Amino acid sequence: MTDSSVHPTSEVAVALELNGENVRATIPAHRTLLDMLRDDLGLCGTKRCCAEGECGACSVLLDGELVNSCLVLGAEADGGALLTIEGVSMGGITDLQAEFLAAGAVQCGVCIPGQVMAAEQLLRTNPNASRDEIRDAMSGNLCRCASYQRIVEAIQTAAAGRQTDA
Repeated sequence: MTDSSVHPTSEVAVALELNGENVRATIPAHRTLLDMLRDDLGLCGTKRCCAEGECGACSVLLDGELVNSCLVLGAEADGGALLTIEGVSMGGITDLQAEFLAAGAVQCGVCIPGQVMAAEQLLRTNPNASRDEIRDAMSGNLCRCASYQRIVEAIQTAAAGRQTDA
C-alpha cells in the first residue's frame, strides 16, 4: 500500500536560516538539499559531482553537522540552520581559504567548496586537530587532482594561525 499524501509532484514549504538569513522556498517534496540550493536559491558554490554521497563536493553544515547535501532532502532542512561555502565567505576570503591558496591545494577547484566546509567544521569542533585527525575528518572528501598533502598542510597552517589569534 502506498501513501497517497506524498505524491512525487507534491510541493513542500521550507523555511530555514541560510547563511544567517531567514529564507523560504517552495520545492518539490523529492528535491535534494543540493538541488534546492543550486536551482531554487541560486547558490551554486556547493558543487554537484557524484550525487551519491561519495565525493563530499556538496558538503554543507546543517545545524552544525557536516552533511552531503546530495543525500539530504531539502524538506529535511526546514527549521534548520544551514551554512554553505557562500556563507563561510561572506566577509571575503577566509584564513582557511587563503591557506588553501598559499599551499597550492586549489587546482581544478571542483572539490574545494566541500573541502573547505569539512575543514571549517573540523576547526570549529577540534581546533587543535592532529595531522591524523585532519586526515580522518577529510576522508569523506575526494580530490581528483590528488592535492591531499597540500590540503592537510593548509588546514594545519590555518589551525595554527587561529590559535595564535586567540
